[in-house]
Amino acid sequence: MTAAVAVTIAGSDSGGGAGIQADLKTFSALGVYGASVIAALTAQNTRGVTAIYDVPAAFVTQQIDAVFSDFRVDATKIGMLSRPPAIEAVAAGLEHHAARNIVLDPVMVATSGDRLLAPDAVDLLRRLLLPRARVITPNLPEAAALLDAGVATNEAEMRQQAEQLLALGPGAVLIKGGHGAGAESVDLLVEPGRMTRLAAPRVVTRNTHGTGCTLSSAIAASLAKGSELLDAVRVAKDYVTAAIMAADRLGVGTGHGPVHHFHALWKDDR
Repeated sequence: MTAAVAVTIAGSDSGGGAGIQADLKTFSALGVYGASVIAALTAQNTRGVTAIYDVPAAFVTQQIDAVFSDFRVDATKIGMLSRPPAIEAVAAGLEHHAARNIVLDPVMVATSGDRLLAPDAVDLLRRLLLPRARVITPNLPEAAALLDAGVATNEAEMRQQAEQLLALGPGAVLIKGGHGAGAESVDLLVEPGRMTRLAAPRVVTRNTHGTGCTLSSAIAASLAKGSELLDAVRVAKDYVTAAIMAADRLGVGTGHGPVHHFHALWKDDR
């Protein structure tokens, strides 16, 4: 018996709540072995991002080759790629190694509001990575940015934007409603020929750092274990909702704290 393997290609969050760190925590919590390719380093905590160091594209390629030449990678999650050379290196590496079950989270802005994706990288992201993804997971501002459109304000507009993104080539689009309003947080999974509405109670907390990274890596974890996409999305949304509900138990940082990736595993007593 061999463990399911997922790899995250993303940026490092020195605060541990998002990026590579959140992805690896999520893989572990959901029973998947995690490997990583670090495309950028951030000086970051719960209050914001103070610096970004882009890993040279050639070294991103070396990491991809090292991981994919040794492990049987069952799923790949892609997160923060801040510059065009990194996007080009990742696209070439995925093609070379015939990567499958690619989950693309088009990370553009951190929870703190700090921009993580250079404006000149958006078009490359659209052209080189969207068509390779089994599913992309934009939130409302990210979907708008990918389409050069206004932010969707209702479910009809969310579905319309998801269908426009689907036309750009990914296998499916999960447009996330966490930035919306109302008692429910509604996501729409749009696939060719069908749409599934997924709703969860909206949790009132400031500690939501890393929710997007966590959701996309949770989807990748389930895909790595052989789940169908809709089942993987349902499991991921339930996991993230529970992680947000438990976030206040962590009490780390003085800003927007992280969700609790190990809410089902850690004991409350200290």
